[in-house]
Amino acid sequence: MDKMLSLMQKKYSTISYVSGPLIFVERAKHVAYGEMVDIELPNGERRAGQVLESAGDMAVVQVFEGTQGIDVDKTTVSFRDEVAKIDVSVDLLGRILNGRGEPIDGRGRILPEDRLEITGSPLNPVSRDEPADFIQTGISAIDGLNTLVRGQKLPIFSGSGLPANQLIAQTIRQAQVKSGEEFAIVFAALGISHREASFFINDFEKSGALERVVFFINLADDPTIERIITPRCALTVAEYLAFKWDMQVLVILSDMTNYCEALREISTAREEVPGRRGYPGYMYTDLATIYERAGRIKDRKGSITQLILLTMPDDDITHPIPDLTGYITEGQIVLGRHLNRRGIYPPIDVLPCLSRLMNLGIGADKTREDHRNVADQLYASYAQGRDLRRLVSIIGEEALSEADRKYLKFADDFESRFISQGDSNRDISETMDIAWELLASLPREELKRIKDVFIDKYMPRIEESDGEEGEMGEAEKSEAESGMPQGGNDFTPMMKDLEPNDVETLESVQANGGTNEPAIRE
Repeated sequence: MDKMLSLMQKKYSTISYVSGPLIFVERAKHVAYGEMVDIELPNGERRAGQVLESAGDMAVVQVFEGTQGIDVDKTTVSFRDEVAKIDVSVDLLGRILNGRGEPIDGRGRILPEDRLEITGSPLNPVSRDEPADFIQTGISAIDGLNTLVRGQKLPIFSGSGLPANQLIAQTIRQAQVKSGEEFAIVFAALGISHREASFFINDFEKSGALERVVFFINLADDPTIERIITPRCALTVAEYLAFKWDMQVLVILSDMTNYCEALREISTAREEVPGRRGYPGYMYTDLATIYERAGRIKDRKGSITQLILLTMPDDDITHPIPDLTGYITEGQIVLGRHLNRRGIYPPIDVLPCLSRLMNLGIGADKTREDHRNVADQLYASYAQGRDLRRLVSIIGEEALSEADRKYLKFADDFESRFISQGDSNRDISETMDIAWELLASLPREELKRIKDVFIDKYMPRIEESDGEEGEMGEAEKSEAESGMPQGGNDFTPMMKDLEPNDVETLESVQANGGTNEPAIRE
């Protein structure tokens, strides 16, 4: 049957001209948008392509392997009458594929269980279920303050030179679902260098994480057109694993900036009218066709969660790529250059970060009952400490009150103990315990965002673990060292060493609540 179909295919030798990765075919009839194309060069070499546009009798075809060497007079084009598809199977787990889903790990071809269109099947909005339950990444700044929820799409905004690849690799090693359900990761690396590809492969093989990962690699020197279909191939595999095999699937796309650059390059080759900063006007719609494939479906156990990494050009969060991504997704995680300079890893700047669906994935039956209150208090206290840092640079630390100094120290400890964790893998309970240890350094009356019942339940446990400090409080220790009680203005033990006039002065000060205390004569 396939042979008969191939005999019925029409071959066109009517290429009018070549522009970048595109060829323009004239007098092409009954050609559909997205249709796959076979291109045969005069030397017998065969290449694949896809129809980008069909208007009248003109078809614009993007060539996956590039257009170098194509002779417009002798090259033939034939249309397959089918859209782009990828072979899918549960055996894809643990395999390394190129940007088109073909194995490149030397372990042979994959026996497909199905062959699916890479554009995916549109989800009926009515059948969508709201995201619920969290995915533990083992990173405190994410799990504790910007929880990743199943079915969510959450971007990471990075900058050039920041350790984004290390953060992605660590997340892939550590990510898990606490419910014990089957969990898989589909990782699509877009436009990465050979060195970065080697880093990821070696890291996954060394840690054993590759066994649960489907790894798509699109290298920087691969055709630009291939970069356009790579995330769609990855999401098609993810949909198969989630909704056919009931897995909880985390899809990581990195770096979407390279994807958008490829989109701009193709748009320029098509001579389209550019939008903001030269990107095509339809970039928002194009990104939405990728991001909106995350989610959960009613009466299905599986889910697709997206973690999207993009590099902000010039650290500009208002650049079209992060700007449009922020409109579509549900929050953002921002890497801070000022934290990276100080050796804090991961350098997650929690103040501009947000997970809009966090409340759907935390609580008594999911993470812990005190999670929301503790996260709110951490944000508020750290923000106050950051504000005080700016104030100290103007007036100096000596002008601060005792309470302000505690907030200032809290901000330093929060960055060094909570945000900075190196390559360690923290359970959500460990993250919450570290948070309580930090909050214990603040006066209880300052913990205004935490319910008293949670303070009574979790704060004593932290205080008891402080060893001798739990047996002897700060006030008692200070009293023992100085011989002077710390409970207000009780000057009685000192009076026996003073003159009568001084005793009267102290008694007056004590009666007035200790205000306007005069200097004591020697």
